[in-house]
Amino acid sequence: MSQDGRGGTRTAGSGGGAAARLLARIAVLAAVGSLVVLVLAIGDGGLVVLLAGLLGLVVCAAGVWWFLAHRGAVRLLGALVAVAAPVGVLVLFAHDGLWRTALLLVLCWALAVACARAALRRARPRRKTRSFPASRPRSAFLIMNPKSGGGKVGRFGLVDRAEALGARVTVLDPDAPADVAALAREAVADGADLLGVAGGDGTQALVAAVAAEHDLPFLVISAGTRNHFAMDLGLDRSDPSRCLDALTDGEELRIDLGDVGGRPFVNTVSFGVYADVVQRPEYRDDKAGTALTLMPDLLVGEGVRRLDARIDDTALTSQQALLISNNAYTSPDVLSGGGRRPSLDDGELGVLGIRVEGAAEAADLAVRGSQSTGLTVTTARRVEVTSTVTGDAGPDDTARGDSGADASGTSGPGGAGADVSGTDEIPVAVDGEALRMTTPVVCTLRPGALRVLVPRHRPGVVAPAPRVDWRRLVDLAFGRPVPSPRGQNG
Repeated sequence: MSQDGRGGTRTAGSGGGAAARLLARIAVLAAVGSLVVLVLAIGDGGLVVLLAGLLGLVVCAAGVWWFLAHRGAVRLLGALVAVAAPVGVLVLFAHDGLWRTALLLVLCWALAVACARAALRRARPRRKTRSFPASRPRSAFLIMNPKSGGGKVGRFGLVDRAEALGARVTVLDPDAPADVAALAREAVADGADLLGVAGGDGTQALVAAVAAEHDLPFLVISAGTRNHFAMDLGLDRSDPSRCLDALTDGEELRIDLGDVGGRPFVNTVSFGVYADVVQRPEYRDDKAGTALTLMPDLLVGEGVRRLDARIDDTALTSQQALLISNNAYTSPDVLSGGGRRPSLDDGELGVLGIRVEGAAEAADLAVRGSQSTGLTVTTARRVEVTSTVTGDAGPDDTARGDSGADASGTSGPGGAGADVSGTDEIPVAVDGEALRMTTPVVCTLRPGALRVLVPRHRPGVVAPAPRVDWRRLVDLAFGRPVPSPRGQNG
């Protein structure tokens, strides 16, 4: 066991190293086995299996692009192609008797990937966020949103449980939007020695910033819908009442807090396509329908907005979407809600950029994944975002005034977004909240700024599956030193 520069501990026992080498060797053998199967089956259609599989993937990706980027007949054609491509490949395999070869190749490759991920997970020294002893708060103040997570506050009896533990609870009125940061500051002035929130991640971030400002512990209660922040803290998302155990038997974690244009964030800041979509008032009630309606204009329409960013000292241009995270996610799965952050105290922003201009780029992304030229994955200390619009009007103009946010990027009481003359405002989604901010929008991180109180007994953080890096895997299998992966450009 060793200690890193941030005070966390990295653990990697000799038993774990031996298991990692064994799994790496199995992965390499399985990958070689798939190649052997392919070579031996060339005369019996093995090459057809490979080419048909790749062609099916490419055509399916192209169909998905046409479906997303167009309307009318082209969208219908894209949907048919996206479905027909994999079905056609399966029919070909069945008709020509190639399904056994295809199945064997799939099984070998699946075994190789599964063992590779397991090996790299075990080989990578895992840094555990250092915890500190915490005293029981004497005057805890909690804000609870009764509508969050479909009514988890009432369903789990969080108010009664918190009050029984000595906390003072303010329940928000869903029909009267409140300034939660102001409520938190009033509580601090009244002597609160802990602030906490049962609600969504956007509300969590606003109150967390007040706690950090006054160097007070902050309690996260997993009563939101997705609870990404709670998940990456290792809290119980199935029973938010267990988070209240921290009031009597807790420990403290020191984690980073993000800042975008002066507004705090705990998870992510999104620019581009997603941020444009969430500006629409109908998005909350019909997410998929709203996205499909707007996608053609956002991707290939007149006045398409493109994003430029300066990532520390590196320029990134003409991106369709940018996602900046409070510490890096392990993979681009964050785009579909499946990403995880192995730690929240590395002191770096995660950066993910996407640029897919047509069916060919979509196919490249589908085949090459994180190695595609359309995907950029890296880390940074500072990210500055600006935008350019091709044509006379951007799709963003149709959403202007729908966000209920003012020009400074703070939520207004349901009003229209202010249009500042001589400035360029862009849509920004901060922890899922739709805002507008004046460019350049600067994202930074405040390392170790937030003291989070967590229960001593909690599920913990699940080690996320790493990206498969065959170069590192071969080094591991043959006993060579394995460098720790860092952010990289795709």
